[in-house]
Amino acid sequence: MKVTNQQTHLPILIEQDEDGIYIVSCPSFQGCHSYGKTIDEAMANIREVIEICLEEKPVTELNRFIGFRELEVKVA
Repeated sequence: MKVTNQQTHLPILIEQDEDGIYIVSCPSFQGCHSYGKTIDEAMANIREVIEICLEEKPVTELNRFIGFRELEVKVA
């Protein structure tokens, strides 16, 4: 996480469910999720959720995002 001039850069994970809805989450906060019909709508929604989370938890105490990996598994 990079904090500069009262701004921070946070990782956002974006998924799409079977109905085409975009699900977004910020792994820096436990339980920080939102959704939208478009990516732009989902991103606007997650921004609001993050702002609420930031009111409760200082930036210095956020979970540290390490990375994203893909895992191959057998499907029956």
